[in-house]
Amino acid sequence: MSLSTYTALDQWVNQHFDDEVAFLQQLVRVPTDTPPGHNAPHAERTAELLRGWGWAVEAHPVPAAEVQAAGLQSITNLIVRRRYGDGGPTIALNSHGDVVPPGEGWTHDPYGGEVVDGKMYGRATAVSKSDFATFTHAVRALEAVARPAKGCIELHFTYDEEFGGELGPGWLLAHGLTKPDLMIAAGFSYQVVTAHNGCLQLEVTVHGDMAHAAIPDSGTDALQGAVHLMNALYRLNAEYLRVRSSVEGITHPYLNIGWIQGGTNTNVVPGKVVFKVDRRMIPEEDPAQVEAALRQTLAEAAATFHPPRGGQQLQVDIKRLLLAHAMQPLPGNRPLVEAIQKHGEAVFGEPIPAVGTPLYTDVRLYVARGIPGVIYGAGPRTVRESNAKRADEHIVLEDLRRATQVLARTLHDLLA
Repeated sequence: MSLSTYTALDQWVNQHFDDEVAFLQQLVRVPTDTPPGHNAPHAERTAELLRGWGWAVEAHPVPAAEVQAAGLQSITNLIVRRRYGDGGPTIALNSHGDVVPPGEGWTHDPYGGEVVDGKMYGRATAVSKSDFATFTHAVRALEAVARPAKGCIELHFTYDEEFGGELGPGWLLAHGLTKPDLMIAAGFSYQVVTAHNGCLQLEVTVHGDMAHAAIPDSGTDALQGAVHLMNALYRLNAEYLRVRSSVEGITHPYLNIGWIQGGTNTNVVPGKVVFKVDRRMIPEEDPAQVEAALRQTLAEAAATFHPPRGGQQLQVDIKRLLLAHAMQPLPGNRPLVEAIQKHGEAVFGEPIPAVGTPLYTDVRLYVARGIPGVIYGAGPRTVRESNAKRADEHIVLEDLRRATQVLARTLHDLLA
């Protein structure tokens, strides 16, 4: 393809970059904290901005009963279809707008989109409202400079990644609203991700026997029981270190307990404690075997907990909250990988490796339906560098600019 075309795409992005930054700022300023997950207003604002360019936007609200059953408040997923002619592939670009709440420790307004020293700060600036900006402006550059004669680009802006994606891309796919040939999902700029971990989340409820703190032996302490169970789970991490993945970028399985709640008051022996377990699975693992092993560990731990004489045994209930399968690369992803690597190296001046990531993403939902996909977008080399899910999350604006150029070039090649 002509080098002058690539140069023209790059120049269009440069000339309109202030508009791209302003677009991202407007998206950051509409909170999408999940929980509580009241995300329809952000979809409405996004659609309003896109329609301002003359783009047709499909709004697909998920029925309230389904949203509430998932523990959220509102979801409206968006599809923008840019058709160029008969023949050619349909390429989907997916980014999610839902994010975890800001938490503490911020030195910048988490909803401000403040730009300081070449960085924009705010929740979702890196993960992944930034790629609302890269994807839309890559398409705008493509259409302004070298409108394709065939094929179609679909933008999928969805709002359920933090809770598993089933009411985001999963819902669009299940209802037959989209069936692309290839897809790219929000990611970071210095690598193209072709595989990722799976995730199993369990909610464990430990039932003891509430009692007065002055006579603790008259009850069964559910918190002590929960600690006994949690220690049994944490010991598994030592075993997981010996289970290695063959996928570059992915190391071994691991387990985390990220939430715990229980008790009635300081002067009461807790009668009930609930905690939530997050188990990351490497692509080689069987999710059914992983879940069975965790349930067995919990059952064995409960059986070895000894309540006070005369106290009742612990009762343990286990509920699966999430099962996200690992993403395995499909053979058809090669055109995506090769184009991104080619243009990534040209724009960033360094090789762009194809690797796996220990995260789990919505891409698995496309891949599970036979749609080859990869992860690429705007961001640093690691999640940690971006402060994603931490205070002062940010995006380096130069990464945003260059990722947009890479994506515009890539789309041009795929539709040429």
